[in-house]
Amino acid sequence: MSRPGYFGAPRKGETFELRGDLNSEYRERRKDAIKRVIANMTVGKDVSALFPDVLKNMQTDDLEQKKLVYLYLMNYAKTQPELVILAVNTFVKDAEDPNPLVRALAIRTMGCLRAEKIIDYLPEPLQRALADESPYVRKTAVICVAKLFSLKPELALEGGFVDRVKEMITDNNPMVVSNAVAALNDIHETAQEIRLNGSPIFVLDSDVLMKLLMALNECSEWGRLVLLHTLATYRSADAREAEHICERVIPQFQHANGSVVLAAVKVVLVHMEATGKPEFVQQLIRKMAPPLVTLVTSEPEVQWVALRNINLILQKYPEILQNELRVFFCKYNDPPYVKAEKVDVMIKLAKESNVDMLLSELKEYATEVDVEFVRRSIRAIGQCAIAIEAAAERCVYVLLELIDSRVNYVVQEATVVVKDIFRKYPHQYTRIIPQLCANLDDMDEPEAKAALVWILGEYAEKIDNAAEQLALFLEHFVDDEPEVQFQTLTAIVKLFLKKPDSGLAQKIVQDVLEKATQACDNADLRDRAFVYWRLLSSADSAAASAVVLAPAPPISIPLTTVSRPLLNELLREISLLSSVYHKPASTFIGHGRMGLSSLQALHNDEAARTRAIATVAQGEKSEALLDLGDEAPAAAATATQAAAQSLGSLGDLLGDDAFSTPAMASSAARAPAPGASVPGAMDDLLGIFDAPAPTSAPAPAPTTTASGHLLDLL
Repeated sequence: MSRPGYFGAPRKGETFELRGDLNSEYRERRKDAIKRVIANMTVGKDVSALFPDVLKNMQTDDLEQKKLVYLYLMNYAKTQPELVILAVNTFVKDAEDPNPLVRALAIRTMGCLRAEKIIDYLPEPLQRALADESPYVRKTAVICVAKLFSLKPELALEGGFVDRVKEMITDNNPMVVSNAVAALNDIHETAQEIRLNGSPIFVLDSDVLMKLLMALNECSEWGRLVLLHTLATYRSADAREAEHICERVIPQFQHANGSVVLAAVKVVLVHMEATGKPEFVQQLIRKMAPPLVTLVTSEPEVQWVALRNINLILQKYPEILQNELRVFFCKYNDPPYVKAEKVDVMIKLAKESNVDMLLSELKEYATEVDVEFVRRSIRAIGQCAIAIEAAAERCVYVLLELIDSRVNYVVQEATVVVKDIFRKYPHQYTRIIPQLCANLDDMDEPEAKAALVWILGEYAEKIDNAAEQLALFLEHFVDDEPEVQFQTLTAIVKLFLKKPDSGLAQKIVQDVLEKATQACDNADLRDRAFVYWRLLSSADSAAASAVVLAPAPPISIPLTTVSRPLLNELLREISLLSSVYHKPASTFIGHGRMGLSSLQALHNDEAARTRAIATVAQGEKSEALLDLGDEAPAAAATATQAAAQSLGSLGDLLGDDAFSTPAMASSAARAPAPGASVPGAMDDLLGIFDAPAPTSAPAPAPTTTASGHLLDLL
């Protein structure tokens, strides 16, 4: 007789058939029916109607069948609170069974049912299980105490269960010790959540520390993780104790489980600075390199997690893997997410001694078929040029070779990178501008177009046909992306200030100001155009040059991608999810969002209330706003106004920022109107008109006069 397909499609009348089989006089048929019930439950079908029939099959000597019935009870105990009490006698009987597996199964199931009526019968079997001769039963029982505490804290405390778990840290079985620590950590966290008054539940002191260190090498990998995470939260009493912790944890670097290795690295990183011995710290750093390298050679998923953690470690200790650059070279079969992380790590390991090898590798990556990976590789070349001044010349040479390839997305990404290099090294590599301009017709990405326009404006005095090139961008000015429009406007004003005698420059500057103020809907663009008009119409022509032609601040590559305090926090959470996200756990787990109680605590702080309401208005699903009552509309209006003011920070008139602010136009409007036109080249733009300069900010949508000139509408 063949075994039936338990996970097959449900049949009509199947529940009736299952009920009949569950009440069959044949043991094998009943067991087979239970398996089919569990299969239906697993795929999401509601089989709660069979609860009484399944419950009848609890009393059996078949351990497999008992496990299946207990699994069913754990799933449907909440839906059948009245019937689950019928299983109490069986639970109590199984808790005294000669087989330790049955005793542990009974205790585990009773703790998982989360039914009030079952909890009342739990203390007596749990007390016996905590003192059981079998370590398997004891380790199961200590976890059950944590579950009991989450349901009835007062029962767990008054019954002495928590104190009994504390005593079990001294148990002679390492698995019981690790489970006791895990239970106490969970109880301690639950007590903080419910704000239970009294002394801390779990305090890790020197005596407990020695017990954990002794049990560390004998636990399973899951037990080691619990102990290592607990050791990472411990604050060593002195340098000697910190050194002792590091020495006892170092053997875990050789463990086969990558999570254990990362947890051990975390413990060493936390405690090694407290030793106060630079030589010992350097020794530990050297010992950390091989296990980290081993993780990078694992399967792709483990590689990615390891690389995210290595990225954090290198931000504080770049010397750990300073000689291991080759390990992070991308393989042809690496997944894209692994390649991206490897490139980021390689940039952090780049230095003058290995930059040639790195540039050769990145140049190869730039010929791949994965467009996003190619872009990341080209950006990495630019980061090398900015971070290592001695290698800038070689990086520019590699970029020129890539530009010569005439591959559209390669050329455009290289143009963006060259702009950053010009920001870092002004006037050093202007010889490559003609090669960039030769690809003008192929530019179709806003970022690349904006970068090329910036270069044309910044070095207009060195480019003979800069006015003609910018005039081409002016033809499609109204239809361009905002970032291209901003750069075009600023670049043309720069051209005019650098070449005031050029007739074409005079023409296009008037055209761009006219289009920016009349034909464009972007208020920030219009404001910037009005500011430029004010500067150009000023009697002091040097003021415009001082503002528009001011040297742009040089850029640099930050050593860290997160702030120093956050980096220290994340290093204490190595091997956890927060170290993968590069975000603190509070931002995505549990208490990251402001709730009702926190807003009530800040109720009298107007600024904090405004920020909280602004957060709610931006989509945070919080009930905090309900507590403000009638004050909510006024507070929300205040938050909106504050948000608008914060968005109005001063823009970059040099064209490096994509947006400027209305505040620029209003400040320009408050300036006194100029009394005379600018002589010379400015006469063609301003001198032929008699209209006075405006004394207040122009309307958002000005109307033109019959002459159609810019100054007439202003």
